[in-house]
This record gives sequence, C-alpha cells and structure tokens, in this order.
Amino acid sequence: MIAPKVLITGAGGFVGEAVVFKLLVDKRFYPIAAVRGATRLQGLCPVQYFDMSDDKSLPVLHGVQVVVHAAARVHVMKEVAANALEAFREVNVEGTLRLAQCAAASGVKRFIFLSSIKVNGESTVTGKPFKADDLPNPQDPYGVSKYEAEERLSQLGRETGMEVVIIRPPLVYGPGVKANFLSMLRWLGKGIPLPLGAIENRRSMVSINNLVSFIVTCLDHPAAANQTFLVSDGEDLSTSQLLRRLSKALGQPSRLLPIPQWLLTLSASLLGKKSVAQRVFGSLQVDISKNRDLLGWSPSANMDETLRQTAGYYLEKLTK
Repeated sequence: MIAPKVLITGAGGFVGEAVVFKLLVDKRFYPIAAVRGATRLQGLCPVQYFDMSDDKSLPVLHGVQVVVHAAARVHVMKEVAANALEAFREVNVEGTLRLAQCAAASGVKRFIFLSSIKVNGESTVTGKPFKADDLPNPQDPYGVSKYEAEERLSQLGRETGMEVVIIRPPLVYGPGVKANFLSMLRWLGKGIPLPLGAIENRRSMVSINNLVSFIVTCLDHPAAANQTFLVSDGEDLSTSQLLRRLSKALGQPSRLLPIPQWLLTLSASLLGKKSVAQRVFGSLQVDISKNRDLLGWSPSANMDETLRQTAGYYLEKLTK
C-alpha cells in the first residue's frame, strides 16, 4: 500500500521540520518538504523549493493528498517594514491563498493551516480561556493577517470542496526553540536575577511534540475537516512558575525577585514597553476540550520532560 503524500511548507523551520521528522519515523505518510533555503532534510525525503513571497514559486502538488502549511512571515518584536500589515498580508494572506488555490486545483483533499492564537486576541481573563469557536479579535498586523488568511481559506474550501483545517497554537517550545523562549534560557543560564518572582498570571503553551502530534491527528481524522482548533499542553503556568521550572531544568538556582506586579506594569508603561508587559504579565489561556471531544486527542508529552529536553539542547548546542 502506498502511503498518502503530505507536503509540508516551512519544512526548514522549527514546526515544519518537526512534522517531517515525525512522518519519517511513523511511515504512515510520505512527507515532501517545501523549503525556502538549505535544509538538513535533503536526502531524507523529497525536497522542493518554495518561497511564499514569490508569486511564481509554487510547489508541485501532483498526487499530494494533504498540505500542512507551516510557512509564514512570522511575528517579530522589532518590525522593520514601513507598512507591517501589508507586508504580512503579502505573504500570510496572498501567498497562502496562491498555495491553497494550487492545492485545490491539483486535487489535494485537505489543507491544514498553522495559524496563531493571536487570531483570538492578546489576552484572557484568568480562568476564562479562549475557545476555538470564539469570535476572532486579532489586535496586531500579524494576527490580522492570519485571520484574513483563515477567512480566505474557508471561502476557498466552500467553493472547491477541499477540506480546510485551522490550528491556532500559542507559544511553541521544545529543543531548538528560538526567539523569546531562547532569550529566557540565556537569562536563566547566566544566573541573571529577574524581577519576576511574583507574577500570578496563567499562560498556555504547547510543546513541539504535542503540536506535531495534534497536526498528525488532523492529517486524516474525518471529524477534523473544516474545523478550527486551539492546541496546548493542557497545563497553564504563571511566568514565575515557568521560569522556576526552566531554572530547574537548566540545573540553576532560581533567582527571581518578588517585585509587585503592579510596580513592574507601571515601570513598563513609563518606558513605553506596555506590549512587552502584556506578554510577560498578562494571562493567555486556551481551552482544548474540543480536541478531546471531537478527535479523541489529548496532549501526551509531559511539560517538565520537554523543558528538560529543551534545556539540554540549549546547554549542549548553544553554550559551547
């Protein structure tokens, strides 16, 4: 029996590459990697060049049954584009739609879109998590672009019959993670005291293992068709709790100063860092009950174990 072909865009990135490796191990599906540059997947599976910002760059989709679209113009802390929303739209909306139209015309059965929890909004009231079917409320250009892409994909699905699955992850972490999570590892690894010992927020995260597990579940589960899902580890931590667990994983003492949160928030506002304060001090929780009820999926990877793996990778690869 020939394994169904799955094309994964963004396969040179953190999430896309992990999906490819998972499919190579499982052998239930035949992965095809779509990348923008050099990749260590060369020789392990078929590799195609794909650049979302190039309207002439489209992967070959003949015989492909599922597309997992993980490529995107990602959210960054320091935006350099003069018109950020248009820059995000060009790639995340128009580039996504070009790919999806090609997929539908090629007979692809299902298109899985890696969106973002930012489509739901930036924060939640503690104890009242976002749900998959809440009204979207994106607040920044990146979130707006992801929401607009979702809407265009859903419309295309209705017009063509191609099944569309939307997945909105929060912060993704695991061995090899970069961006803000890597910055936290560096601070803690250097033993820098941080004034974050009294933060009582609650934030959802998802390990790369749990996210990939959920994506793979959505590849062929009949009930996933034309649905939107949130995904997390099912355990929400405060910023203080996360930093303490990471310190333990690094084998470092926790050096967190219990500065009152109101004082930190005020200081951040005075310094023009209100959005940064929201990410560090605010709550952002997601409800994954739909995943359990509809697909029978629950997170299996243990958070502390993944944090140990993440810390181990950091210590082995990035501190030499």
